[in-house]
Amino acid sequence: QLQLVESGGGLVEPGGSLRLTCEASGFTLDYYTIGWFRQAPGKEREGVSCIDSSGGRINYADSVKGRFTISRGNAKNTVYLQMNSLKPEDTAVYYCAAGLKTVETMCLMTAEDFWGRGTQVTVSS
Repeated sequence: QLQLVESGGGLVEPGGSLRLTCEASGFTLDYYTIGWFRQAPGKEREGVSCIDSSGGRINYADSVKGRFTISRGNAKNTVYLQMNSLKPEDTAVYYCAAGLKTVETMCLMTAEDFWGRGTQVTVSS
């Protein structure tokens, strides 16, 4: 069984922090590019960050630069998204996705790639 599972979401006050985890089962992520995406109610899904198979190439959306950090876990089947200085506009369901990508397509995930079911992040006072 091939599966991605997100965890770590929850309710946090503005300015707070959360760390999301994306964990693979049934396969390893050694050769996969991993992306984090989010979707707020009434809005389109947007890319947040992605990291290539080696961890050497990383992209962030302008809206989260300087606040979020993506990283690969030492076990190579886990990817994290550290979220600091959270804002109400960060409220969304956060998804991770894994795909076999090139430099040119590293953040372009499709329905043919592996997707988790999402974890809710709510930033509110």
